[in-house]
Amino acid sequence: MRKSRTLNLGTGSFVLLGFAALFFLTTQTTSHGLAVFGPAHYQVIAKFDNVGDLKVGAPVSMSGVEVGRVTKIDFDSNEYKAVVLLRLNERFNKIPTDSDASIYTQGLLGGKFIGLTAGGADTYLKDGSQIDFTQSAFVLENLIGQVLANFTKQKADEQAPARADPKATEKTK
Repeated sequence: MRKSRTLNLGTGSFVLLGFAALFFLTTQTTSHGLAVFGPAHYQVIAKFDNVGDLKVGAPVSMSGVEVGRVTKIDFDSNEYKAVVLLRLNERFNKIPTDSDASIYTQGLLGGKFIGLTAGGADTYLKDGSQIDFTQSAFVLENLIGQVLANFTKQKADEQAPARADPKATEKTK
């Protein structure tokens, strides 16, 4: 009887610790975490033609240092652009208003993130500001399509003079 009670207590403690670890990991890996422990922040808007597979919770970095996170991605039906809401840490409150935002890929197959490049203005972004200079995500499928289209066009151009010049075909016979 004593052995099963100890076993039950040990199993229950193990399960409880597992749930506590899962809760901790969830709060650390999601975009929101626990607001009680988070640093003060301000929100900035950036509009892109194409966000690719940028996700909520993606990092926002400047010079390789994480300065914030993406909190919302929406669509502006008037301008036909993706609207991205950035939550920037209050510590980084001296980002010039003419800075630009670009969407980059982490590594070859990694996730997307937003990189900020500082401008030279004397005024700084504040809560509710909009970043006007943006560069959309690089879509690999578009590049592959362009390469294939150029390749087939080049092959067609190489074959076109041979068909147009009958003397060229007689010389090869």
